[in-house]
Amino acid sequence: MEHNVSLITTIAAAFSVALILGFAAERIKIPAMVGYLLAGIIIGPATPGFVADVHIASQLSEIGIMLLMFGVGLHFSPDDLLAVRRVAVPGAALQMGATTLLGMAVAQWWGWSLGGALVFGLSLACASTVVLLKTLETRDLLNTMNGRIAVGWLVVQDLVTVLVLVVLPPLAGVLGGPVADVAHDKPLWATLGQTLLQVSAFIVLMMVVGRRALPWLLWHVARTGSRELFTLSVVATAIGIAYGASAIFSVSFALGAFFAGSVMRESEFSHRAAQESLPLRDAFSVLFFVSVGMIVDPTILMGQPLRVLGVVAIIVLSNGIAAFVLVAALRYPLKTALTLAASLAQIGEFSIILAGLGLSLGLLPPEGMSLVLAGVLISIALNSFLLSAIDPSQRWLLKHSALARRLERPEEPYAELPMGTERKYLKGQVVLVGYGRVGRRIAKALDARGIPYVVAEQNRELVDDLRKSGGVAVSGNAAEPSVLIQAHIADAAMLVIASPDTFNVRQMAQTARALNPGIEIIVRTHNEEESVLLKNEGIGLVFFGEEELARGMSDHVLERFPPGPQTPANQ
Repeated sequence: MEHNVSLITTIAAAFSVALILGFAAERIKIPAMVGYLLAGIIIGPATPGFVADVHIASQLSEIGIMLLMFGVGLHFSPDDLLAVRRVAVPGAALQMGATTLLGMAVAQWWGWSLGGALVFGLSLACASTVVLLKTLETRDLLNTMNGRIAVGWLVVQDLVTVLVLVVLPPLAGVLGGPVADVAHDKPLWATLGQTLLQVSAFIVLMMVVGRRALPWLLWHVARTGSRELFTLSVVATAIGIAYGASAIFSVSFALGAFFAGSVMRESEFSHRAAQESLPLRDAFSVLFFVSVGMIVDPTILMGQPLRVLGVVAIIVLSNGIAAFVLVAALRYPLKTALTLAASLAQIGEFSIILAGLGLSLGLLPPEGMSLVLAGVLISIALNSFLLSAIDPSQRWLLKHSALARRLERPEEPYAELPMGTERKYLKGQVVLVGYGRVGRRIAKALDARGIPYVVAEQNRELVDDLRKSGGVAVSGNAAEPSVLIQAHIADAAMLVIASPDTFNVRQMAQTARALNPGIEIIVRTHNEEESVLLKNEGIGLVFFGEEELARGMSDHVLERFPPGPQTPANQ
């Protein structure tokens, strides 16, 4: 009996070749995504030897898109965006606009249609969230101010791209797609209005019903104690909502899955949902990148090397330079501008999704898809080297450029306390470093007791909000002596370091001790080993998160029971 095993052979070949090339890519310090794309090229029809089933791979890639976008939604936090909105929103909008216009100009110079040029330009303006998050986490930059700005910037990019995915299909006819011949059957405004109405109805349904139904579903499934059922419920929710959004509301799979993840984030089980779905998301994201590689025409690298170089130049230089100039113009330090420039000098999964949509709508020519994919491969491979070059570049620029030295220490309007600051904030006050979740709670407790304090925070937006609400704060990295000096550390009664970044704790403590030998220092840490080292160095009173949590829970338990005779186990 003969069996059609094309699905099995496609999956087996995709996973096997992707494993080999992904491992090789990681060994030479290149993201594994590059290896997955190369695996697709090898098993695709453009290269000799075994050829996997392109149609099956395409359907598997749709599942990969759903799960990728579901994961993006699970990690989407409006709070992260609001915290850096004044640099991320205008910066991302202007950077995407500049790169899109440059890409459109080049594409039209090549003779492409307006629609193809627009899709091409937008595809070159979308940095990869997956690559950025992994890179920042690997380099321990995710919780730094620069890392938060980069993530907020990409959140804006993702939201803009999601909007483009919504409005592009109804606009395809006007932009030169094959549906242009029937565009007169319905006015453009009616088509666009219907699309936006359908999307709005879906979003309202998810916000009103989904926000209640999905946490309720996860709660009842979790009560069964079955890990398999919980994982199944998460995956079924992601794929089911994505399919339902497409079938009922004519919304793309990507948008449906994104909102499924963002709504599920409201549940207390969101962290567990992310963890349980991660292996499946990883597996299908590999199939997504492999299937994309299968439609790449590798001959374009040899046949049109100048166009490939032009695409890479737009991605790396246009995105990087635009980000650098915009961040520097907003008077952020040189290191922040360099970090953003290097982080955004690559494209990834959203560019592939957008280019694929343009190809399916008949807007982007097959050559454009191949050029975008070549840009993905090369820019991601280069990105790790660009990030490694940040510190050497900063040192070289500071040594040889007066402009760079001015950018390193810009005229920061919030770097000094206002002249009219009350005396109680200048002597005997608490200097509170960091105004995140822990810092806010400490500040609230100090306000309740009427204890004056000065906040030192890197996020300029938070400092601005604090000052507008009547608080006293300075902007900057407290590891730099000038920031603590402006917070009047020399006359302070206490230094409280509530920032999660413990890398600079020693520098802060040394500055505080040098200017105020008798000051009391309190530090937080999430790392037990770091906690022990800080205690041994005698920096101050160290609070280790898990230890304090256990102590608080133990105190509550012990208060409920009267003291009794000790058992042999605790004598």
